[in-house]
Amino acid sequence: MSAGRAAEGAGCVTWWGLSPARDLLAAGPASREEEANVLLVGSADPRHILKTISGLRIEESLHVWVIESSMEVVARQLLLLYLALVPQESMGLNEKTEVYLEVFGNGEIRAQTEEILRHAASQLSLCVTETMETAAHPCLNTTLLKFKERDELVRIFKSWIPPQSSSERSVPIAMSKAWDYRVRQHLGTRYDSKRGCFDWDLTMKLQDKGCGVINKQQYVKWRERGLAFEMREGVYQITNPTLLSSRVFRQRGNKVAVRGYWGDIVSSPYLAFGIETDDKSLLKRQNEKHIKTAQDISFANVQALFQSLSSRRGCPSPSQSDTEGQEPSTQIDQKSVPIKDLMRLSGLSVTFLPLDSLPKLPEKEKYSQFFKTIYLSTTCVHQLGPTMTQITVPDAVVVMELAKYVLDLNKDQEAGFAEKVASIALEAGFEPWCDGKSDDVHAVFTPKTK
Repeated sequence: MSAGRAAEGAGCVTWWGLSPARDLLAAGPASREEEANVLLVGSADPRHILKTISGLRIEESLHVWVIESSMEVVARQLLLLYLALVPQESMGLNEKTEVYLEVFGNGEIRAQTEEILRHAASQLSLCVTETMETAAHPCLNTTLLKFKERDELVRIFKSWIPPQSSSERSVPIAMSKAWDYRVRQHLGTRYDSKRGCFDWDLTMKLQDKGCGVINKQQYVKWRERGLAFEMREGVYQITNPTLLSSRVFRQRGNKVAVRGYWGDIVSSPYLAFGIETDDKSLLKRQNEKHIKTAQDISFANVQALFQSLSSRRGCPSPSQSDTEGQEPSTQIDQKSVPIKDLMRLSGLSVTFLPLDSLPKLPEKEKYSQFFKTIYLSTTCVHQLGPTMTQITVPDAVVVMELAKYVLDLNKDQEAGFAEKVASIALEAGFEPWCDGKSDDVHAVFTPKTK
């Protein structure tokens, strides 16, 4: 066995972002408009959407456009948005926050969470198949996807729903085995001393980068089992199907698709919501140790973001007003919230674009000088090209995620990545925004002044 493959730590599918949530309308020069279009490329999860919504003024409206690298990631984005939009009458705030984080960052989930996930997948599948031209919900708009992409979405959603008859059931993939396979592949001969490797990555890498709130016990458990969020006494042993995907390998000259867990096993899902907070009391220390953990901060941040969603809630649909305040007849009805009964947020919409659409947007008149902000993740920064200036407004902002939390890179490689990002932006017609505070997590650019 080899000493392991360092580059395997981040995986080949980005299930969660490797940077904290950002209000993208506050990322650059302070020029706000009543209506803003924001393009997210490879963001992997809705953290930036939720954070940006929380910073909106009542009179402002926001339209988010999302491009991802795979339909599995699109499906998860839709699911997480669905959960965020479930009204409080159907699921209490605490439970909704717990379920969201569990689906977001746990390889294994509880039985009650699986039930919620199953009903959500069923509703999302109907949403995609039944809405060809008009979106069933403004924040779950898939009408611009290609037909084959919509078919793929439906297939993915149905794969999350276990067949009821035993004759239809195939042997389920055990996340515990899929996760352990990745850990063995990553560590190689160091597997037998894996706890020491986990401790090194936490202490010498994450905590050295300012992530002191990530608790050692919780981080090691996530590295060993894929369990990041355990907020209740419960049994976490059902595979989270939203974190499974297929990866193509070559075997004896043939291509073979292997289903398993192919995402991050090193950086952790704590980065998205758990290492920064506006509530500084959550960052207090006692005897030089943090009192709260990244799990606590994730819970507080996500709950606060959900509260800000509720504050923008528009007029309920007829079905919502009829049932509001009534107790659901059964537990299953409570967990199965139709798309039409999700919260409708005033002045907000989210539209998913085809996977290959970024280079085609400049060719369409609709997107000419259209986007106020463009966000590109570490895996997508290379897609920023000279034609992108055609789709941005004159005072636009481009936010590019840097590789600070890609733990497989050393400091020289991390610095080299930042230089490469700056070079890509300059060649595309954007220059560094020099008025902002230095940030080694995201690089911010604006169109070159002529």
